[in-house]
Amino acid sequence: MPWLRVRRLPNFPTGIVERSYCVGMRQTSLGILRRASLAGLAAALAFVVTPSAKAASLQAVSGWGISGLPSDVSMYVYVPDKVVQNPPILTLIHYCGGTASAVFGQAQGGGIVKAADQYGFIMVVPSSGRCWDIVSDKTRKRDGGGDSHAIRQMVKYAVEKYKANADRVYSTGDSSGGMMTELLLAVYPDVFKAGSAFAGMPAACRAANETGSGGGYSNGCAGGSVTHTAQEWGDLVRSINPGYTGYRPRVQLFHGDMDKTIDYKNFSEAIKEWTNVLSLETSPTSTDSGLTLGTHQAKRQTWKSPCGFTELDAFTSIGGDHGPSDTLFVAKYVVPFLSLDKTGTVDPQVEQCNTAGAGGAGGSSAGAAGTGGTASGSAGTTGAGSAGGFAAIADGGRAGAAAAGGHAGGTANGMGGNENGGARAATAGQSSGIAGASTSAGAINSGPVAAPSNGQGAEARGSSCSLTELKAQNGYPAAFAAFAAGLALSFGRRHSKKRRHPTRLPKS
Repeated sequence: MPWLRVRRLPNFPTGIVERSYCVGMRQTSLGILRRASLAGLAAALAFVVTPSAKAASLQAVSGWGISGLPSDVSMYVYVPDKVVQNPPILTLIHYCGGTASAVFGQAQGGGIVKAADQYGFIMVVPSSGRCWDIVSDKTRKRDGGGDSHAIRQMVKYAVEKYKANADRVYSTGDSSGGMMTELLLAVYPDVFKAGSAFAGMPAACRAANETGSGGGYSNGCAGGSVTHTAQEWGDLVRSINPGYTGYRPRVQLFHGDMDKTIDYKNFSEAIKEWTNVLSLETSPTSTDSGLTLGTHQAKRQTWKSPCGFTELDAFTSIGGDHGPSDTLFVAKYVVPFLSLDKTGTVDPQVEQCNTAGAGGAGGSSAGAAGTGGTASGSAGTTGAGSAGGFAAIADGGRAGAAAAGGHAGGTANGMGGNENGGARAATAGQSSGIAGASTSAGAINSGPVAAPSNGQGAEARGSSCSLTELKAQNGYPAAFAAFAAGLALSFGRRHSKKRRHPTRLPKS
């Protein structure tokens, strides 16, 4: 088995006595420095092995586009420092005249960016510096070369570039971005599983005197003069993809009833549209009037499908202005509705309700095809250890076994131990795995990985003494962290022994 030999660092005292340790069954050859102070040694090791930190940030992306797309649209992306395996994608779409950086700042204020850091999903942030075109025929046509097509292309690029999950793509936006979010759900229902729109308007909304050659948003709709029956709204959405009978994305709406920019009437018109598209009852399943959104009281109306999953979630900010400005991108409601706090290769609603049609967008956990769709793989998307089943990886590594259709999403303290040297259990999709417990010296005990609850196979990677494997799992800093902890323990024991039996260490 490979050995790590720690060479004497410059300016450190000589007199090295060889000792051997195995950290999580990984052999490490250590040298105990005779007179080096423990504090100085720890500081030196930290300087040597700590990598330079580079926090995640919003980054411009080049080479994402294809010919025929609007030339003034650009792509930005936010990839957290810790991304889950096969991560979901959230498109974050700015308001009229906004930019990627501006809407990203709004999302930071609402807690969406913090949620991306916590749950490991990727954010795709389009930027145009203008109003998004939701009116023209080309943007209302699938792959028609308009703004909607450009955003779809960004998602496709991100799936390939970052190995993201094409079956777990979601959208959110405010004002013009809210309008685009609703339009994307109509144009690409097989791509987007859900959307959350702030101060938007119904998909395909256009006044009678507005032609399909223009761009931007509809002034008639913005002013609240465009109304339809629920059936008429539904037919407008269905006309965008004639013949499509697959999965329809769930919708979340936020609007202030004192909005002077995009009339509040658009909120009630959108409810009519989506209850029809989603085949929901006219009246909500439940109504909660005791909420507070920002500085305003609020009312929440919820429509659930027969399988018990919320498909339409509508919030009114009572007295709220455009946006509402004090309630933009509120993670408390947006993240769970979009299921961005959940792990798994299949959208939770698709999995729970067995409605995986979506033109072949993915089978349920039982592999059954929904209306108009095909099943995605055998037994849906079976985990079968796809998460690697690591048993204690440092700094929030994934632990546990993957259940059918799910990826492990737990965290565990390993390599170097946690603060108290204790064990931390990892939750993993539908299964529960036990992360290896840390000893007081920070060494890993490769704990068991529990079998998934539904009996699907899991892969448990036991510890070995391979430096290559250690580097692949968590890099050199993890190895040195474990080494430093073991070194401290040995150094303390030697000094304790020296006090009881004063001896001189042999010279080397």
